[in-house]
Amino acid sequence: MAMAAPDTNLESSAMATEAVEKGRSLWNDAWARLCQNRLAVAGFIVIGVMSFLSFCGPLFLNSSESEQNLQYGARPPGKDHWLGTDKLGRDQFARLLYGGRVSLMVGLSATFVSLTIGVLYGTISGYIGGKLDMVMMRIVDILYSLPFIIFVILLMVFARDAGRFIQDWLSTHLGIKAQIEARWNMILLFSAIGAVEWLTMARIVRGQVMSLKQQEFIEAAIALGLRKRRIILRHMIPNTVGPVIVYTTLTIPAVMLTEAFLSFLGLGVQPPNSSWGLLLKDGADMMEEAPWLLIYPSLFFSITLLSLNFLGDGLRDALDPRAGKD
Repeated sequence: MAMAAPDTNLESSAMATEAVEKGRSLWNDAWARLCQNRLAVAGFIVIGVMSFLSFCGPLFLNSSESEQNLQYGARPPGKDHWLGTDKLGRDQFARLLYGGRVSLMVGLSATFVSLTIGVLYGTISGYIGGKLDMVMMRIVDILYSLPFIIFVILLMVFARDAGRFIQDWLSTHLGIKAQIEARWNMILLFSAIGAVEWLTMARIVRGQVMSLKQQEFIEAAIALGLRKRRIILRHMIPNTVGPVIVYTTLTIPAVMLTEAFLSFLGLGVQPPNSSWGLLLKDGADMMEEAPWLLIYPSLFFSITLLSLNFLGDGLRDALDPRAGKD
């Protein structure tokens, strides 16, 4: 009987250890909170479906966006064409999928440009501080004062004229018939929008870095003699990922809306390429004759923007450390 006591103590200790709740990381808690947000989950599913349809859907279609049938003209939705055809007889569903591919690529590419510039600029400004920080932030203030849309429009007009000049010069002097105008226009569209969308990102990252600079692990890294570049790349930037992810999901719809506005004015994506903004322009021109050409692009565009905003709001709530204390 005297030997039974240690076994009993071991069993009770093991049960007590199993009863202790396992620790959970910040990302696990954020994922659990995100899954509880129905609007964010619905937005994530819708974005996934839209992306799959835009990038993989055209592979299963019998018609392409540029396949014309002038005998058809603008036909309403029917058996052969689910969402109808445009004035050139092109299938509207195929053009919506190809247009979604371009719009999403513009949103992601321009956001990546603004993300790269904004994170690096804000991190350097916030960490170095002093006069450099003052100068860098005054530059941001000056850029904020410029009319954003007018600046992008002027840049796109200049870029389009430059693309035509290069194409004509290659064709005249070198005999090269390269269709570079459309590609040049797309590249400049990515760069022009991304190059002016980084301002808010830089301010957000700067504020986070100025707060992190006072933390003990940064002071320990400085005491160990680590270089500033290593501290910025290995410690500062990774710890700003939460706010960056949230603002990124909110930047994508803003970029897509800007691209749609530019395409609506005829300064964005150029035919024969297609985007949701260009489809909205074509639909607005034929709104009375063929209302389906405006209704369906508007639905696709609005649903995608709402889903991105719902996902961004959900990520903001999930990644907020104060949400776990409520």
